[in-house]
Amino acid sequence: MVSKREVRIEGHKRKFLAVVDSTPECEKAIHYAARRVAAIDAHLVLIYVIVPQDFGHWLGVEDVMRSEGRAAADAALAKGMAWCTEFGGITPELVVREGQPAQAIEELIEEDHDIALMVLAAGDDKEGPGPLVSAIAGSSAAFSIPVTVVPATLTDEDIDDLV
Repeated sequence: MVSKREVRIEGHKRKFLAVVDSTPECEKAIHYAARRVAAIDAHLVLIYVIVPQDFGHWLGVEDVMRSEGRAAADAALAKGMAWCTEFGGITPELVVREGQPAQAIEELIEEDHDIALMVLAAGDDKEGPGPLVSAIAGSSAAFSIPVTVVPATLTDEDIDDLV
């Protein structure tokens, strides 16, 4: 069941959601989202999902991997925040989750009723448009809000012209 969005309630403001990851198209999604939220006076949430590694009884290794995952998340979100400042002059809300990306993203959407749209960018790699875009296209991940997919072929100037 889709939770009711609260963006029309006094004191709430529409939020866009963009995923920060290691894909090359991530910057295009953040560029578009930052420009768009600046243009319509909305907020932007950046999420980084740490995918847990299974080391079973190797607790020391698991702790090191978790620490490294958090460091990677912090670095990626810092880069995403810099892009938001550069592209839209905005300061995003930063979220770190652990789990499988599609599930963690859907949980955040269900928790934060101000999130009204997700922005992803399609990659132009021969392996496909990217894991989340592929999951949406293959229906293995259906999100409860609209998803805008930014084509990989757009230049920064193209993105600026669209918003």
